[in-house]
Amino acid sequence: MVKPLAFKGEKKAKKRKAAPTNENSLKERMAPDPANGAQEDDSWVTADVSSDISGPVVIVLPSAKPTCIACDATGKVFASELENMVDGDPATAEPHEVRQVWIANRTAGTDNICFKGHHQRYLSCDNIGGFSARSEAMSPEETFLCIASPSSPGTFKIQTMREKFISVTDDGNDIRGDTETSSFSTTFRIRMQARFKPKLKANKELKAKEKISKKELEDAVGRKLEDDEVRKLKRARVEGDYHEKLLDVRVKGKHDKYS
Repeated sequence: MVKPLAFKGEKKAKKRKAAPTNENSLKERMAPDPANGAQEDDSWVTADVSSDISGPVVIVLPSAKPTCIACDATGKVFASELENMVDGDPATAEPHEVRQVWIANRTAGTDNICFKGHHQRYLSCDNIGGFSARSEAMSPEETFLCIASPSSPGTFKIQTMREKFISVTDDGNDIRGDTETSSFSTTFRIRMQARFKPKLKANKELKAKEKISKKELEDAVGRKLEDDEVRKLKRARVEGDYHEKLLDVRVKGKHDKYS
C-alpha cells in the first residue's frame, strides 16, 4: 500500500483506520511507490521549462516573505507562508501542508496547464482577475500558460487565458490575475516532485537499465566475462541492443573455445 506523504517536521501518528478523504488522496498521490524502488522520488526540485510541470507542485510567489499560492477547503485562494527551506531560500522550498500543493496537468493537445487543489477543485481566474478554487470542471478560466523566463532561469510568467499575468503584491497579501505587463511581481518559481520531472525520470530509467551484476551477465552468456565484455553488455542495455550484443558475446566465446 502506498504510504501517505510525510511533511518535514510532522510527527508520526499512530496507525488507525480512517475513511478516505480528498486530503489523504492527495498525500497518496504525492508519496513514492516502494515497489518501484524510488527512495528519493519524494524530493522536491525546481521546474526549468514548461514541459517539466506535472504532478504535485508548489507555486512560489515573488513576495518579500517567501509564500506560495494555497487554498482552503472552501476554495478561498490565499498566500501561504513557506516554512521548509534551506537558509530561507525560496528556490529550495517544500510544502509543509497539503493546502500548498496543486496537481498540475496539461490539457490534451495544448501547452495549457490546470492546477487541481487538495479538495479536488481547480484553480480559476475570473474576468476581473480574482482567484478561487471552487470549479469541479475545467474551462478556459481554469487553464494557464507557464512561460519560462529567459532572463531568470528556473522561473516562469504565468498567464491566464485572457493573456493577463498572475502577480502578487510585495507583502504577498493580494494575488491577482489581471496584470498587463511582466515584471518581478509576475515572476514565479514552480517546485515539483523529482519523480515527475522528465529529465530526472529518464536518468533514473537509464540507471535502472544499467543495474545488472557481472554474475547475472555471466549467467546469461554461460561463461566468465572479461571486464570489457561486461561494459559492452551494460552499455547495450541502455542503448537498446542488448540481445544482439549478448548473442555476439556468446558466439565469440564459442569461437575462442575451439580456436
